[in-house]
Amino acid sequence: MNLNIENQNFIVTGVTSGFGRAVAELLMQEGANVFGVARREEMLSEIKFKFDSRFKYLVADVMEDDAIDKIMDFIGATSIQGVFVNAGGPPAKSFLETTIEDWDLSYNKLLRWKVEFAQNIVPHFINNKYGRMVFLESSSVKQPIENLVLSTSLRMSVVGMAKTISQEVADKGITVNVIAPGSHNTSAIERLISKKSEKEGISFEKAKALFEQNTKLGFMGDSNDLATMAVWLLSPLSKFITGQTISIAGGAINGVFG
Repeated sequence: MNLNIENQNFIVTGVTSGFGRAVAELLMQEGANVFGVARREEMLSEIKFKFDSRFKYLVADVMEDDAIDKIMDFIGATSIQGVFVNAGGPPAKSFLETTIEDWDLSYNKLLRWKVEFAQNIVPHFINNKYGRMVFLESSSVKQPIENLVLSTSLRMSVVGMAKTISQEVADKGITVNVIAPGSHNTSAIERLISKKSEKEGISFEKAKALFEQNTKLGFMGDSNDLATMAVWLLSPLSKFITGQTISIAGGAINGVFG
C-alpha cells in the first residue's frame, strides 16, 4: 500500500528507542523525512548513519523549559506534515506510594510540554491547511493498570486535550489522534514487570508471564506492529479518522469500546 508520504516531513520525539524509533524508521522506509528529537546524541548519530539525508536530529530534552523553542527553531521554515508526540513515563507506583513531588514531576513529564508543543505546531498546520498529530500514551487511559496511577491520571489529561484540539481544527485539514499501547516488548514494560515481581514476591520471569497472559493473545506486542498504525495515522490515508484513542493492547481492554 502506498501511504503517499514520500518526501513529506515529520517530527518524532523520543526517537532513539522503543516506539519513537520504530515509527521514525518506518516513516523513512516509506520515503519520508524525519526530524528526530531525543537526549542521546550517540543513538541519534546511529540513526543518521543508517538513513543519511532522510534524518535530521536535535539533541534536546522535551521537558526542559526551552525545548519547544529549540524544536521550532530546528524545523525553521520547513513545512511539517505530521508529528509523533512521544516521551518516557513516570515511575511505577501505587497511589499511596506517590508523593506530591511525584505528581509535579509527572505533570511536566506527561502533560505540560505536550501542551506547549501543540500550541506551537497546530498554528503551523493551520497555516499549511494540513497536519497529522499522533500522541503516544497508554492503554491505561481506557483501563487502569496497577502501579501506574501517575501515568494513567496525567495521560488522561492528554487524551482530553487531544480530543478538544481535534474538534477545534477538524475543518482545517488537521487530524489529531491518540495511540494507547498495552504491554509491548520495550524497555518501558520492564519497570512494570519489576514492580510486580517485587510487590508479589515472584520472579521477573513469572511476572512477565502474567503480563503476557493478560493480553488474551498470550504474548506481548512489538514496537514495529504499533508503528504501522502510527504511520498510517500520520499519512493522508487517515483523513477521516480524528479525535480517536486507539488501543493496541492484544485484547487486554475488557470494555466493549476498547
